[in-house]
Amino acid sequence: MNQYRIATWNVNSIKVRLPHLLNWLSQQAAKNEPIDIIGLQELKLTEDKFPFDELEKAGYYSLVAGQKTYNGVAVLVRKEALSLVTQNLETAFLDFQKNIPGFVDEQQRLIATTIHLKNTQPLRFICGYFPNGQAVGSEKFIYKLSWLEALQTYLESQLKAYERLLLVGDYNIAPKDQDVHDPAAWVGQNLVSDEERKYFFNMEAMGLIDSYRMFEQAPKSFSWWDYRMMGFRRNAGMRIDHILISQALKEKVALCTIDKMPRTWEQPSDHAPVIITINQ
Repeated sequence: MNQYRIATWNVNSIKVRLPHLLNWLSQQAAKNEPIDIIGLQELKLTEDKFPFDELEKAGYYSLVAGQKTYNGVAVLVRKEALSLVTQNLETAFLDFQKNIPGFVDEQQRLIATTIHLKNTQPLRFICGYFPNGQAVGSEKFIYKLSWLEALQTYLESQLKAYERLLLVGDYNIAPKDQDVHDPAAWVGQNLVSDEERKYFFNMEAMGLIDSYRMFEQAPKSFSWWDYRMMGFRRNAGMRIDHILISQALKEKVALCTIDKMPRTWEQPSDHAPVIITINQ
């Protein structure tokens, strides 16, 4: 059965982590498991500085919403995976949208596009770098909740317009205690507060499915580990990077995993890629 693989990865600076990204994509291809679409977050550069040429040489077209020093998101699609009618840069990314319509925001945090892969129906692909929030009750936390509210409204319209939809990214939300290394120590704090989790559960109530939890996973499986206090070595992490899918894709999902290997490399991102495998 033919399959395609989709990933999300907060690279924490594409300039610093480009060698890691290229290496990881090459390794996946060498295993005959190429990544067909990947959403990237926290680019930390403007679009004119993005490594379009290097990624195209590696076989990927890129769609970018960048910002100097902070934030920034991108979608990469493997050229060979595109349908014959969309195998060029002009048609690789259709109906694209940067940021949440109607939500005035200077921060580049969301990008959406429709992608036509070979031998399958179109996919609506939304990549988001959700606000961190800093601390419950802070101005940044209030901004986070307003952003999540606007996203919820946007998703309602997107789900009506597109049957086959994926929402990928760094959500900066650990939805349940099992997604936190030490739940007792984090009670009521940013990333795990009831206010934030409410929006995650609202997305599930809309019909979106947490693809990672469709499968039995090892206990204490996380996607982010703090650089400080030997967080990765102690596995003191959280699962805050997610791939949510619409109901139409549920029966097609074969696997969802977190690849911790890039987190072991020198000068890594503090996040690991999450990958979903979907049957065509």
